Amino acid sequence: MDNSLRLSLFANELRNNPTPFEIILWKYLKGSQLGGYKFRRQSVIGPFICDFLCPSKVLIVEVDGDTHDAVRDAKRDAALAELGYFTMRFTNYEVSQSLEGVLDLILAKLDSLPDRWPGKLLPHPNPSPEGEGL
Repeated sequence: MDNSLRLSLFANELRNNPTPFEIILWKYLKGSQLGGYKFRRQSVIGPFICDFLCPSKVLIVEVDGDTHDAVRDAKRDAALAELGYFTMRFTNYEVSQSLEGVLDLILAKLDSLPDRWPGKLLPHPNPSPEGEGL
C-alpha cells in the first residue's frame, strides 16, 4: 500500500474517532459557522494529517493533547509553512476552558489572512442575461 493511501485511510479513521476536544471545536467550525469560513477535518497535506483546515485561507488549526512533542511540532509547522500554510495550535485545556477565546483567535487570524483564491467567490462582473444559454 502506498504512503498517500495509507495516510488517507488513517485520516478517515481519525475523522471517525475524534478526540473529545476535537468534537468540541468541530461543533463551532463545521458548516461555515465561524465567520462563514469552511473547514475540513483531518485533511492530508503532504506527509501530514491536519486536525482542521480552512482551504480558502490555508489555515491549519491543531488541537494538541498532553503527548505532543514541541520540537517535532515546530518542524512540522515549518514544513507546512514552506507549502504556504499557517498553523495555529491550541491545547486540550484551552479548548475545554477557554473555547470563546480560541474561537476569537481563530476568527481574527482568518480575517487577517489573504484569500488563497482571490476573487474566486465574487460574482462574475458580467453575468449572462437570464435564459441565455438554456
